[in-house]
Amino acid sequence: MEEKLFEERIDISVLNNAVIDIRNEISKVIVGQNKMVDLLLIALLCDGHVLIEGVPGVAKTLTAKLLAKIINTDFSRIQFTPDLMPSDVLGTSVFNPKEAEFEFKRGPIFSNIILIDEINRAPAKTQSALFEVMEERQVTIDGITHLMDFPFLVIATQNPIEQEGTYRLPEAQLDRFLFKIVITYPTVEEEVNILMNQQSVSQNTLLAQVRKIISPAQITEYRNIINEVIIDPKLVEFIAKMVNQTRNNPSLYLGASPRASLAILRASKANAAIMGRDFVTPEDIIEMAIPVMRHRIILTPEKEMEGITADELTTDIISKIEIPR
Repeated sequence: MEEKLFEERIDISVLNNAVIDIRNEISKVIVGQNKMVDLLLIALLCDGHVLIEGVPGVAKTLTAKLLAKIINTDFSRIQFTPDLMPSDVLGTSVFNPKEAEFEFKRGPIFSNIILIDEINRAPAKTQSALFEVMEERQVTIDGITHLMDFPFLVIATQNPIEQEGTYRLPEAQLDRFLFKIVITYPTVEEEVNILMNQQSVSQNTLLAQVRKIISPAQITEYRNIINEVIIDPKLVEFIAKMVNQTRNNPSLYLGASPRASLAILRASKANAAIMGRDFVTPEDIIEMAIPVMRHRIILTPEKEMEGITADELTTDIISKIEIPR
């Protein structure tokens, strides 16, 4: 009877095979960083944006380029600087003398995969220009709404070390990122592999060898599969309790919003699918909770002075909730 029930479940083999192919293509250029690659794929499958934090030279920009190359879509890169204006990102109305009227000239945000390099180098005015487009996939200029093409994924990077000339991202903007991915240095073995791979072949040559694997239509198909991944009501309650605890924790100045609950739910289903399962486990939820919550919660000044991180506090909150089995 159990075998029959298993056979009636959804078929995720097509999605799983695509994920394996994508990982293999990315590994031609990127050594290690497997967790970052998986989280980027989950974000793509969940229609969510990603904030990547890491020191220079750990392949943040390169990975975004690779993802765009693997998907048969357009790619745009915006370098954020202190003098960047909202119109430099969104576009502006330009007078056309032939037609004797203004016409909208699209900015670089009108693409499919957008890499925003060093997002914290632009002032709040420019960062807030992203609010509407990141949440609603549209831009309103001069009272006219312009819809974004599908898919639409923002991958933003920021440097955790160089704080001169940087601006703190508004909480409302941080909440619009599905994940914050923190990248660390490679291990000695990984660095040896990087050196061996690129001692005779340039990075551009390696990039040229990467082939396109999925189309926008396939992304839609994979998202429909993820929507059908099974999650027990007890696990949904587990997510709600976890997020609710952040709002009543004395160590936190700001807890996570309901958007965080939805993000953990969607990401857990996608994580289960790319791991070859059609059901969510508590481990999926725990694994997704940290990258979803680390940029959404704000510690009290006292806890920050003690050196406690958002990741440590999230782990502590989870450990105090009974895990359903």
